[in-house]
Amino acid sequence: MTENLTRDAFLGGRLHLWQPRDGYRAGIDSVLLAAGVSAISGQSILDLGCGVGAASLCLATRVKGLSITGVDRQAEYVHLARRNSSEADIPMDIIEADIAKLPAESRKNQFDHVIANPPYFKKGCRKVAANSSKEVALSESTSLQVWLEVATRRIVPKGYFFLIHRSERLPDLLRALPRKMGSVEIRPIAPRFGKSANLILMRARKGGRSPFRLHTPLVLHEGEKHTHDAESFCDDAQDILRRGEALVWPRYTDT
Repeated sequence: MTENLTRDAFLGGRLHLWQPRDGYRAGIDSVLLAAGVSAISGQSILDLGCGVGAASLCLATRVKGLSITGVDRQAEYVHLARRNSSEADIPMDIIEADIAKLPAESRKNQFDHVIANPPYFKKGCRKVAANSSKEVALSESTSLQVWLEVATRRIVPKGYFFLIHRSERLPDLLRALPRKMGSVEIRPIAPRFGKSANLILMRARKGGRSPFRLHTPLVLHEGEKHTHDAESFCDDAQDILRRGEALVWPRYTDT
C-alpha cells in the first residue's frame, strides 16, 4: 500500500525510490557507497543486502551499462527493489535470499565488483528498534566475517570489494578480511571539519598486493557545528550527494 511508503529523491532528483515509511530507510550512506565504486560500463556488480536497491541504482544512474544483481533476505525490500528498478528503467536481477545461503545458481557466478552496506551494530549493543525490518537492517545477526567471506568468493580475480561501515568497526573489518583481499584502502567520512570520522569507506582488491592506505577524510558539512536547518554540504559532498558524481580515490599503482 502506497500510504505505508514514501517516494524519495536521490542524487538531486535524478533518481526516485520507494521506501517504507517506517523501518529501515536508505540515506546518504547508500549514495556514498555507490559513489565510491570505481566501475565502468559493461562490468558486473553484486549488491549484498541491497535493501530497496538504493546503492545499486545510484551507481547505475552514474555508470550506464552495468549488469547488476542484488540480494536481500527481506521480502518487503526485495519487492521494493524490483519496483524501483522497473520505474527507474534500470535492469537489476534481485534475489530473495540470506547472503550466507545463496541459491546454488548464484554461487556459480562471480562479479567484477561486490558492494555491501552491512548492519552497523553488534547484537545487544544498542536499543532494539521497534520495527522488525529496521532491526534486521541495523543489528548484526550475520557476522562481518561471513559478509566478507561471501563477498570474497563472489569476486573475480583482481576484482574489487566496496563497503561502508561505522568507523569504530574498522578493527573488526580488518581482522575479518580474508587473506585473498589486498590493496586495502580506507576513506574516512567526517560530519564536519575538526570532527572525528563516524563512517568509513573501504576498497579492497582480490589478489591485490599494494600496501594499506588510509586516505584523507571526506568532510560532509561546512562549519564546525550545526547552526541552521538548511543544507550545508561541502562542495565535494554536494558533488556526490546532489550531482551524482564519483567519490575520487587517490591514484596509485596497484600490483
